[in-house]
Amino acid sequence: MSPRSASVNEELRRRSRERLLQATVELVSERGYEATTLADIAERAGSARGLISYYFPGKRQLLQSAVHRLMHLTLEEALEREPRTEDGRERLARAIDAILGLAVSRPVLMRTHMAGILQAEGFVQCPEQQRLAFLLRDTVKRYGSPDVDTEYPLLRALLMGAVVAVLLPGAPMPEARLRAELFQRYGLDWDMGMPPGGVPPDGMRAAPSGLPAGVPRQSSSKSSK
Repeated sequence: MSPRSASVNEELRRRSRERLLQATVELVSERGYEATTLADIAERAGSARGLISYYFPGKRQLLQSAVHRLMHLTLEEALEREPRTEDGRERLARAIDAILGLAVSRPVLMRTHMAGILQAEGFVQCPEQQRLAFLLRDTVKRYGSPDVDTEYPLLRALLMGAVVAVLLPGAPMPEARLRAELFQRYGLDWDMGMPPGGVPPDGMRAAPSGLPAGVPRQSSSKSSK
């Protein structure tokens, strides 16, 4: 049998790494961080325990990479869902909804993730985080920001703050209210993205009459670039 090529080996490593990341998301969501061991993750992924140490310095770094991968995939799906659009305002609305939606649908996972970021190690500079950052920066650029280098980290900080507010134990803020504040800051209509049910909070603009939610507005003050 001839040895595997470098490209085949690289693909096998990629798949192995992604199985570990997916297993981490699943197990931490089900059991919590402390109750999930590296051995559990390796078993769920069908991988050797030693592979985790090969790819990741430790459990916290593994979790951050796993959540950044989930955020990237969720954001990518939201931005590319039908009807596809190049309208910068609609894409920003979808991005906001995607990140807030994870806080609501994956509270245990996202609370653990935010707690880890606020510890000494901060952000893990991994490929998953870099792909997520690229998508968010591109969203800010298409929105029409004249200063992406300033606006991107501000958007990231606002989204992180909103996620923390949704997940705050004992005093969570409603997703709709936080969404409304973000949408107002960026001049977005309530009907853009994937609006929650019910009427918009006071002061929020709805879509012009007859225009369904999710359809790009052609008369927007900020155009995509």
